[in-house]
Amino acid sequence: MPKSNLTIRIATSVVAVPLLLWVIFGCPAWAWYLVVVVAVVVGSMELFAMTHSGDPAAQAVGTATSLGVSLGLYFFGRDARAVLMVLLAVTVLGTLVPVWRLGEIRTAGLRMMAGIAGPLYLGALLTTSGLLRRDLGADGSGYVLLSLGIAWLADTGGYFFGRFLGRTKLYPAVSPQKTQAGFVGALVGAVLAALAAHYWFLPRLPLPSGLVLAVVAGALGQLGDLSESLLKRSTGNKDSGRVLPGHGGLLDRIDALLIVSPIVYAYAIWIDRG
Repeated sequence: MPKSNLTIRIATSVVAVPLLLWVIFGCPAWAWYLVVVVAVVVGSMELFAMTHSGDPAAQAVGTATSLGVSLGLYFFGRDARAVLMVLLAVTVLGTLVPVWRLGEIRTAGLRMMAGIAGPLYLGALLTTSGLLRRDLGADGSGYVLLSLGIAWLADTGGYFFGRFLGRTKLYPAVSPQKTQAGFVGALVGAVLAALAAHYWFLPRLPLPSGLVLAVVAGALGQLGDLSESLLKRSTGNKDSGRVLPGHGGLLDRIDALLIVSPIVYAYAIWIDRG
């Protein structure tokens, strides 16, 4: 990464991180969900701009469907029938939109599957961050920060380990810049997030299970990063967008979080509160 780009990236983080912490810890749960909704909408716009290039109508339908999935799970997620209807509606709509917006036949399969999977990828997975803040009571803010910490400290650890120690490529066909050392650094960053949670902002998190959670979520989050890289390469894009100076698109920043957040939510609901 060029030095100037790294400087812009750090400056963006310096501005964004305090604002996020204020919303997470200093505002009601619905305020954090509003942030999640914005992220769902912007991330979906970036996603469908890649998979449905040149078709703003289909992009709008995909984005609206992602928003609908998020709202449905957040407000009606405790009703199994409502969740089933969300899944059925997304599947039917994603299947039929390419028939309406035919485009090139050779990309119709991609667009059909993206129309089904995309709203679940953004709308469902990311909404778990809002559910963490709402459903975990006094610990909700801590769990949200833990998920962000695992995702973003893993990204930071992976960057620095890869830059200074990286020699062997991790998966060059998908992401030529990632190295095996970077993957180890990502796990180190995730473990640091768990340690910070246990000793600082989430003391109820047991250290042994917190470390296991960090390693599992950190490793799978890196695979989520690779998945988004594969999506970009398959659609001919270097970045998902340019909404964040120095960081690329929003989807580039939350690709690991999309995997980490539901894992942390599952741990919190089934193990911590189980």
